[in-house]
Amino acid sequence: MKLTRADRKILEILQQDGKISNVDLAERVGLSPSPCLRRVKQLEASGLIAGYVALLDRRKASLDLLAYVEVQVDRHSETAAEAFKEAVLREPLVVGCYAMTGGYDYLLRVVAPNLDAYADFTMKRLLKMPAVKGIQSSFVLDTIKDSPALPLDYLA
Repeated sequence: MKLTRADRKILEILQQDGKISNVDLAERVGLSPSPCLRRVKQLEASGLIAGYVALLDRRKASLDLLAYVEVQVDRHSETAAEAFKEAVLREPLVVGCYAMTGGYDYLLRVVAPNLDAYADFTMKRLLKMPAVKGIQSSFVLDTIKDSPALPLDYLA
């Protein structure tokens, strides 16, 4: 899908305010409501807009601890990898999981109410996940930037 200037503006605005009305969106983009809605529907159908969510403040949700956990696995078989992935997908405290290059195999983004809850998760669940050989945890002290918005300058 070839993106127009209006498409990019729509994406920019929706990344900041996914609840904006179509009328307000159209006004800000400089289109009438019907063509604006058509463009949004096309962006959704193309998969570029993958969905809409409410972004929660983790601290107000009593999830004060944020950790990034490097995970090494001891077996690199497809079966072990699938078993690990399934275990991670079932774990609600893991809010992000990424297969990595470098010195570890996966990077997890984990939230928890406090250090005791994180320790419980680590000892009773994470270290018992299939093929987990070792972990290294890093705790977030302060968040400088945490934006779900993607840069649009690189879109085709």
